[in-house]
Amino acid sequence: MSGFRSITNEEQMTDHTNVTSWSALYNSRKKIRTRFPSIWKVPIIKKINQILIKEIKEGYKILDVGSCNRNLKQKLEERYSNITYKSMDVDTKNNHDYNNMHDIQEQFDVITMFECIEHLTLEEGADTLKEIERVLKPGGILLISTPNTYHPNRYWECTHKVPFRYDELGGFLEMAGLKTEKIYRIYNDVFFARMFRIYITSFIHKYLNVDFVRSILIIARKKG
Repeated sequence: MSGFRSITNEEQMTDHTNVTSWSALYNSRKKIRTRFPSIWKVPIIKKINQILIKEIKEGYKILDVGSCNRNLKQKLEERYSNITYKSMDVDTKNNHDYNNMHDIQEQFDVITMFECIEHLTLEEGADTLKEIERVLKPGGILLISTPNTYHPNRYWECTHKVPFRYDELGGFLEMAGLKTEKIYRIYNDVFFARMFRIYITSFIHKYLNVDFVRSILIIARKKG
Protein backbone atom coordinates (compact mmCIF):
# COMPACT_ATOMS: atom_id res chain seq x y z
CA MET A 1 0.00 0.00 0.00
CA SER A 2 1.33 3.38 -0.93
CA GLY A 3 1.88 6.05 1.68
CA PHE A 4 -1.20 8.12 2.37
CA ARG A 5 -1.64 11.59 3.71
CA SER A 6 -5.01 13.33 3.87
CA ILE A 7 -3.66 16.69 5.14
CA THR A 8 -1.69 18.57 2.56
CA ASN A 9 -0.89 21.92 4.14
CA GLU A 10 -0.12 23.50 7.47
CA GLU A 11 -3.47 25.28 7.76
CA GLN A 12 -5.45 22.05 7.40
CA MET A 13 -3.26 20.33 9.95
CA THR A 14 -3.77 23.15 12.45
CA ASP A 15 -7.53 22.96 11.98
CA HIS A 16 -7.66 19.24 12.66
CA THR A 17 -5.09 18.53 15.39
CA ASN A 18 -7.73 18.85 18.12
CA VAL A 19 -9.87 15.97 16.89
CA THR A 20 -8.12 13.53 19.26
CA SER A 21 -9.46 13.51 22.82
CA TRP A 22 -7.62 10.97 24.95
CA SER A 23 -10.49 10.53 27.40
CA ALA A 24 -12.96 10.05 24.53
CA LEU A 25 -10.63 7.51 22.91
CA TYR A 26 -10.29 5.63 26.21
CA ASN A 27 -14.07 5.46 26.67
CA SER A 28 -14.66 4.44 23.05
CA ARG A 29 -12.03 1.74 23.34
CA LYS A 30 -13.73 0.41 26.48
CA LYS A 31 -16.98 0.07 24.51
CA ILE A 32 -15.22 -2.10 21.93
CA ARG A 33 -13.55 -4.15 24.67
CA THR A 34 -16.96 -4.86 26.20
CA ARG A 35 -18.06 -6.51 22.96
CA PHE A 36 -14.70 -8.10 22.11
CA PRO A 37 -12.86 -8.67 25.42
CA SER A 38 -9.73 -10.01 23.72
CA ILE A 39 -8.27 -10.58 20.27
CA TRP A 40 -9.24 -14.24 20.65
CA LYS A 41 -12.92 -13.30 20.71
CA VAL A 42 -12.58 -11.76 17.23
CA PRO A 43 -13.74 -14.30 14.59
CA ILE A 44 -11.52 -15.41 11.71
CA ILE A 45 -12.40 -15.10 8.03
CA LYS A 46 -10.36 -16.22 5.03
CA LYS A 47 -10.44 -13.15 2.79
CA ILE A 48 -11.74 -9.59 2.66
CA ASN A 49 -13.47 -10.51 -0.61
CA GLN A 50 -16.11 -12.55 1.20
CA ILE A 51 -17.11 -9.42 3.14
CA LEU A 52 -17.07 -7.23 0.02
CA ILE A 53 -19.47 -9.62 -1.70
CA LYS A 54 -21.90 -9.38 1.22
CA GLU A 55 -21.77 -5.61 1.56
CA ILE A 56 -21.61 -4.32 -2.04
CA LYS A 57 -24.70 -4.29 -4.25
CA GLU A 58 -25.36 -3.30 -7.83
CA GLY A 59 -25.66 0.45 -8.26
CA TYR A 60 -23.38 1.29 -5.34
CA LYS A 61 -20.79 4.05 -5.40
CA ILE A 62 -17.47 2.93 -3.91
CA LEU A 63 -14.50 5.02 -2.82
CA ASP A 64 -11.17 3.21 -2.43
CA VAL A 65 -8.99 5.22 -0.02
CA GLY A 66 -5.25 4.61 -0.24
CA SER A 67 -5.97 2.65 -3.39
CA CYS A 68 -2.37 2.42 -4.66
CA ASN A 69 -2.63 0.72 -8.08
CA ARG A 70 -6.47 0.51 -8.18
CA ASN A 71 -6.50 -3.30 -8.18
CA LEU A 72 -9.83 -3.31 -6.38
CA LYS A 73 -11.51 -1.71 -9.41
CA GLN A 74 -10.82 -4.71 -11.61
CA LYS A 75 -11.98 -7.18 -8.94
CA LEU A 76 -15.26 -5.34 -8.46
CA GLU A 77 -15.97 -4.85 -12.15
CA GLU A 78 -15.44 -8.58 -12.77
CA ARG A 79 -18.34 -9.28 -10.40
CA TYR A 80 -20.63 -6.24 -10.73
CA SER A 81 -21.96 -4.67 -13.92
CA ASN A 82 -23.37 -1.47 -12.45
CA ILE A 83 -21.13 0.10 -9.83
CA THR A 84 -19.21 3.36 -9.66
CA TYR A 85 -15.61 3.01 -8.48
CA LYS A 86 -13.45 5.98 -7.53
CA SER A 87 -10.00 6.05 -5.94
CA MET A 88 -8.24 8.39 -3.51
CA ASP A 89 -4.48 8.29 -3.03
CA VAL A 90 -1.76 10.90 -2.63
CA ASP A 91 0.36 9.16 -5.24
CA THR A 92 -0.01 11.50 -8.22
CA LYS A 93 1.80 9.11 -10.58
CA ASN A 94 -1.27 6.89 -10.80
CA ASN A 95 -4.52 8.01 -12.36
CA HIS A 96 -6.59 8.53 -9.21
CA ASP A 97 -9.87 10.41 -9.03
CA TYR A 98 -8.74 12.27 -5.91
CA ASN A 99 -5.43 13.02 -4.22
CA ASN A 100 -6.90 14.67 -1.12
CA MET A 101 -9.90 13.69 1.02
CA HIS A 102 -10.79 17.36 1.55
CA ASP A 103 -11.42 17.79 -2.20
CA ILE A 104 -14.22 15.20 -2.27
CA GLN A 105 -17.69 16.72 -2.53
CA GLU A 106 -19.74 13.63 -3.35
CA GLN A 107 -20.99 10.77 -1.17
CA PHE A 108 -20.51 7.02 -1.35
CA ASP A 109 -22.34 3.87 -0.28
CA VAL A 110 -19.14 2.00 0.62
CA ILE A 111 -15.63 3.23 1.41
CA THR A 112 -12.66 0.88 1.62
CA MET A 113 -9.40 1.66 3.35
CA PHE A 114 -7.14 -1.39 3.33
CA GLU A 115 -3.72 -1.48 5.08
CA CYS A 116 -3.45 2.30 5.01
CA ILE A 117 -4.24 4.02 8.32
CA GLU A 118 -1.05 2.71 9.94
CA HIS A 119 0.91 4.89 7.47
CA LEU A 120 -0.56 8.06 9.02
CA THR A 121 0.24 9.98 12.18
CA LEU A 122 -2.42 9.80 14.89
CA GLU A 123 -3.79 13.25 13.99
CA GLU A 124 -3.80 12.49 10.26
CA GLY A 125 -5.63 9.23 10.91
CA ALA A 126 -8.29 10.94 13.02
CA ASP A 127 -8.73 13.64 10.37
CA THR A 128 -9.04 11.07 7.60
CA LEU A 129 -11.72 9.12 9.46
CA LYS A 130 -13.71 12.30 10.03
CA GLU A 131 -13.48 13.04 6.30
CA ILE A 132 -14.58 9.49 5.51
CA GLU A 133 -17.61 9.96 7.78
CA ARG A 134 -18.39 13.19 5.92
CA VAL A 135 -18.42 11.60 2.46
CA LEU A 136 -20.28 8.43 3.45
CA LYS A 137 -23.98 8.36 2.74
CA PRO A 138 -26.24 7.93 5.78
CA GLY A 139 -26.24 4.20 6.47
CA GLY A 140 -23.11 3.73 4.35
CA ILE A 141 -20.24 1.54 5.52
CA LEU A 142 -16.49 1.72 5.86
CA LEU A 143 -14.38 -1.42 5.44
CA ILE A 144 -10.99 -0.76 7.04
CA SER A 145 -8.10 -3.14 7.62
CA THR A 146 -4.78 -2.74 9.40
CA PRO A 147 -1.91 -4.98 10.56
CA ASN A 148 -2.68 -7.06 13.63
CA THR A 149 -0.44 -5.76 16.43
CA TYR A 150 -0.72 -9.11 18.22
CA HIS A 151 1.26 -10.72 15.41
CA PRO A 152 4.96 -10.70 16.42
CA ASN A 153 6.36 -8.90 13.38
CA ARG A 154 3.38 -7.73 11.33
CA TYR A 155 3.56 -4.06 12.22
CA TRP A 156 7.27 -3.38 11.77
CA GLU A 157 7.74 -1.72 8.41
CA CYS A 158 9.64 1.49 7.77
CA THR A 159 6.61 3.34 6.36
CA HIS A 160 4.34 2.53 9.32
CA LYS A 161 3.76 5.33 11.83
CA VAL A 162 1.04 4.24 14.27
CA PRO A 163 0.05 0.69 15.30
CA PHE A 164 -3.64 0.12 16.07
CA ARG A 165 -4.94 -2.66 18.27
CA TYR A 166 -8.39 -3.82 17.22
CA ASP A 167 -10.05 -2.01 20.16
CA GLU A 168 -8.11 1.21 19.52
CA LEU A 169 -9.11 1.32 15.87
CA GLY A 170 -12.70 0.54 16.80
CA GLY A 171 -12.59 3.36 19.34
CA PHE A 172 -11.16 5.74 16.74
CA LEU A 173 -14.03 4.90 14.40
CA GLU A 174 -16.58 5.55 17.16
CA MET A 175 -15.00 8.94 17.82
CA ALA A 176 -15.33 9.79 14.13
CA GLY A 177 -19.09 9.16 14.30
CA LEU A 178 -19.02 5.64 12.82
CA LYS A 179 -20.58 2.66 14.57
CA THR A 180 -18.25 -0.34 14.76
CA GLU A 181 -20.47 -3.24 13.71
CA LYS A 182 -18.13 -6.17 13.19
CA ILE A 183 -14.46 -7.01 13.64
CA TYR A 184 -12.68 -9.89 11.92
CA ARG A 185 -9.23 -11.45 11.88
CA ILE A 186 -8.10 -12.26 8.34
CA TYR A 187 -6.20 -15.49 7.88
CA ASN A 188 -5.91 -17.77 4.86
CA ASP A 189 -3.63 -20.69 4.13
CA VAL A 190 -3.74 -24.12 2.54
CA PHE A 191 -6.42 -26.28 4.14
CA PHE A 192 -4.36 -28.43 6.53
CA ALA A 193 -2.10 -25.59 7.64
CA ARG A 194 -5.13 -23.39 8.32
CA MET A 195 -6.92 -26.10 10.32
CA PHE A 196 -3.74 -26.83 12.26
CA ARG A 197 -3.31 -23.17 13.21
CA ILE A 198 -6.93 -22.56 14.17
CA TYR A 199 -7.73 -25.78 16.01
CA ILE A 200 -4.40 -27.10 17.32
CA THR A 201 -1.78 -24.42 17.91
CA SER A 202 -4.28 -21.67 18.79
CA PHE A 203 -4.13 -22.78 22.43
CA ILE A 204 -0.40 -22.07 22.53
CA HIS A 205 -0.91 -18.72 20.83
CA LYS A 206 -3.57 -17.76 23.40
CA TYR A 207 -1.27 -18.73 26.26
CA LEU A 208 1.55 -16.59 24.83
CA ASN A 209 -0.89 -13.83 23.75
CA VAL A 210 0.74 -13.87 20.31
CA ASP A 211 -1.54 -14.18 17.30
CA PHE A 212 -0.83 -15.96 14.01
CA VAL A 213 -3.27 -13.72 12.12
CA ARG A 214 -1.61 -10.89 10.20
CA SER A 215 -4.46 -8.38 9.70
CA ILE A 216 -7.75 -7.25 11.18
CA LEU A 217 -10.81 -5.91 9.36
CA ILE A 218 -13.50 -3.66 10.82
CA ILE A 219 -16.92 -2.89 9.36
CA ALA A 220 -18.21 0.49 10.57
CA ARG A 221 -21.45 2.21 9.60
CA LYS A 222 -22.53 5.82 9.43
CA LYS A 223 -25.78 6.47 11.25
CA GLY A 224 -28.72 6.59 8.87
